[in-house]
Amino acid sequence: MLNQFSRTELLIGKEALDILKKAHIAVFGIGGVGGYVVEALVRSGVQHLDLIDNDTVSITNINRQIIASHSSLGKFKVDVMKERILDINPEAQVNTFKCFYLPETKDQFDFTQYNYVVDAIDTVTGKIQLISQAKESHCKIISSMGAGNKLDPTKFEIADISETSVCPLARVMRQECKKRGLTDVKVVYSKEKALTPLDNNQEEKVPGSTAFVPSVAGLIIASEIVKDLTQEAMLKARGN
Repeated sequence: MLNQFSRTELLIGKEALDILKKAHIAVFGIGGVGGYVVEALVRSGVQHLDLIDNDTVSITNINRQIIASHSSLGKFKVDVMKERILDINPEAQVNTFKCFYLPETKDQFDFTQYNYVVDAIDTVTGKIQLISQAKESHCKIISSMGAGNKLDPTKFEIADISETSVCPLARVMRQECKKRGLTDVKVVYSKEKALTPLDNNQEEKVPGSTAFVPSVAGLIIASEIVKDLTQEAMLKARGN
């Protein structure tokens, strides 16, 4: 019988789809990157999600964040994302945390319950702590590097943090991971050199961004998670 995941099942098989339905994934940061990660995972069949973000939707989010619209302004991003998830799949189980993840808040989260963690936050301190906590719990994690001040979505690559180049955030993360002995850290990063925002007089030195760069980073992350979780089942379904 046809259902909303029939087209996905045609490619990955029933066993792989069942794996996705049972997977429990935490997404830290529901912004330009993280929102698209969640969107793609839910449309791929993932039903158990924890959403972590303490921010609300602002007018400057509308140009690039999938949850941002005039009707969602001022609402918590995790609440808007949860409503969207349940509209896509009413059977989904979604936990929301209005929390800014840092070493001081890490104890709110038990990573042993997760099959995968997505780091889509901005602070280096938080990103390093996420990676450390995931490693301690033997939980898979993928981390997003810088997507701001860039225009070319084709420059994104998946790599170990030790193999990254060009991206300033990746450089800092590479150094911090090396200091702490953190290895085998999967990241999505761009080899495009960051542009300088045209308005250099802005009081807050916020990066410029577009609809098509962070969204592509998020979709790449989601596809990598699906691949990592279901690769064996997909190969089996295809007789390999």
